[in-house]
Amino acid sequence: MEQTARVNRLLPGGRAEIAVKRKSACGHDCSKCGGGCSEMLVQSEVTAVASNPLGAQPGDTVRVESRSGQVLWIAAVVYLLPLLLFFVFCFAGAAVTGSENTGLILGGVGFAAGIAVAVAVNRVVKQRNMTAFSITAVEGR
Repeated sequence: MEQTARVNRLLPGGRAEIAVKRKSACGHDCSKCGGGCSEMLVQSEVTAVASNPLGAQPGDTVRVESRSGQVLWIAAVVYLLPLLLFFVFCFAGAAVTGSENTGLILGGVGFAAGIAVAVAVNRVVKQRNMTAFSITAVEGR
């Protein structure tokens, strides 16, 4: 997936902090829409770290590309794993103990365990500089 971003600052290791303008979910021009989207959601920017093989400088407008496989893997860990662990712990707990309430409590424990795994994966991604974005073009060059 390609997006346009602005380089905020340079980071060590040939990386750059970029700001990607968040687009609306529908992909249309929000200023002409009567859908009632929140201004905060429409105008916000997402800050990310990208590899900078082209040497883009702060203030440059760049094209960034994300590796789909890595983004999907991270999304699965963050969104699906806690939900999956909730149901597994919930049904297993209810089956073993014979109590629905115990199953729900254990489901909450499973959900919390899934969140803990997602946080741990986030730390590993940051420590190993496993950036999902790469600058592929500097506009104006």
